[in-house]
Amino acid sequence: MLPGNRQPRLPGIVREFRAGLSYPPIDPVLSDPAPTLAAIRSARQTLGDLIRVTPVWQWRSRRFSEGTEVYLKLELLQYTGSFKPRGALTRMFALTPEQLARGVTAVSAGNHAAAVGYAAAVFNTTAKVVMPQTSDPARVALCRSFGAEVVLVENVHAAFAAAVKIEAEEKRTFIHPFEGPEIALGTATLGLELDEQCPALDAVIVPIGGGGLCGGVAAAMKQRHPQCRIIGVEPFGADTMFRSFASGQPESIAKVNTIADSLGAPHAAPYSFALCRRFVDELVRVDDEALCAALYVLFHEMKLAVEPAGAAATAALLGPLRARLAGKQVGLIVCGANLAASAFAEYLRRGEAASGQYAA
Repeated sequence: MLPGNRQPRLPGIVREFRAGLSYPPIDPVLSDPAPTLAAIRSARQTLGDLIRVTPVWQWRSRRFSEGTEVYLKLELLQYTGSFKPRGALTRMFALTPEQLARGVTAVSAGNHAAAVGYAAAVFNTTAKVVMPQTSDPARVALCRSFGAEVVLVENVHAAFAAAVKIEAEEKRTFIHPFEGPEIALGTATLGLELDEQCPALDAVIVPIGGGGLCGGVAAAMKQRHPQCRIIGVEPFGADTMFRSFASGQPESIAKVNTIADSLGAPHAAPYSFALCRRFVDELVRVDDEALCAALYVLFHEMKLAVEPAGAAATAALLGPLRARLAGKQVGLIVCGANLAASAFAEYLRRGEAASGQYAA
């Protein structure tokens, strides 16, 4: 399912703390420079037709506060069903021919693994991806459809360990799911697109797993419109970035416990953490019932079938950010839609029951 018949061009290259409290006053040093607007535009040109310019839909609903204008950036319509190819492809464009010949490896609950499989097919190389045994079967099948070899392990912590072993033993290049300048540069192309499509946004709400998406989008948006607020949203059961913002350094969690497994990063990492601290204004958290309710509302009103992570930004606007963003122009990143039909039906039922709190 590769777009066209082209060969890739190898380049030369709610603030939730109590009122009156704030995040620790630190400015983490980026190990590599933040993506510049010139670099983001160049990356987008390099990606060419390997990614789609995904559409933006305006959403009019009485569920939002009066006067609030909502715009959905539909990255669920991206190749592989999520935003992930932007970062995976950008990272692989930076590999040498020798590295590409040895293949790549990755860790993922599914979306990044599928994107790496897709990118490996583009570059005519091999991908060996490690996924938790609990990964959605539809995502496992999607990864294999792109030719990726899938290794299933106990959990996401074990998956990172397995990928490190594969990298060492097979000399494959590890394509990180959220960390590093090329990953952020790729996701920043999404922010640039959104800003070009909706240049007058007051705020953008971005789901956070490890922070690669949010950091990249924030870097692009803030450099073009510093006054636009960038708000990250995490599940309570996978709030590594929230804890990292609170402590002032990258933190880990012992267990991921959320239906939004695409946002289930077990730890924050230095570059993506520092990028988020520099460009992201605040973070909020939502629980699984709020994710289900938002998933139901998106399906009921906008006819979009999304995974829980894809409903996270909507959950934040319907919940903790509703009053504060009243009357504003707000962009929501709908980041993905890879989910088995049975799981979607279950979350839809849960969401219908929970959606009454957001009645129109």
